[in-house]
Amino acid sequence: QLQLVESGGGLVQPGSSLRLSCAAAGGPFGLYALGWFRQAPGKEREFVALIHRTGDTYYTDSVKGRFTISRDNAKNTAYLQMNSLKPEDTAVYYCVALNAFGSYWGQGTQVTVSS
Repeated sequence: QLQLVESGGGLVQPGSSLRLSCAAAGGPFGLYALGWFRQAPGKEREFVALIHRTGDTYYTDSVKGRFTISRDNAKNTAYLQMNSLKPEDTAVYYCVALNAFGSYWGQGTQVTVSS
């Protein structure tokens, strides 16, 4: 069973950058699509970005041009580079691995953008 562990969250000022990492273990990492979701207080979890096995990427409109999703299959790790952070990016960020049979989620990492 695939296990995911996120890291890299923290408290930053608006305009700053963070890179989140999602380390995977226990399964064929390269066979999964990998995504990032986030959940702000009092709001539903929302899609942020996805990278397919092929390397194709997708983003929600609010992060296009600011966030970049990537993966390193040799390291079993996915990344979310977040630039020009805004207070509205504050949320718990979750990594997810997806295939035709289901999904696996990490425990989340907190990102807080505040002056």
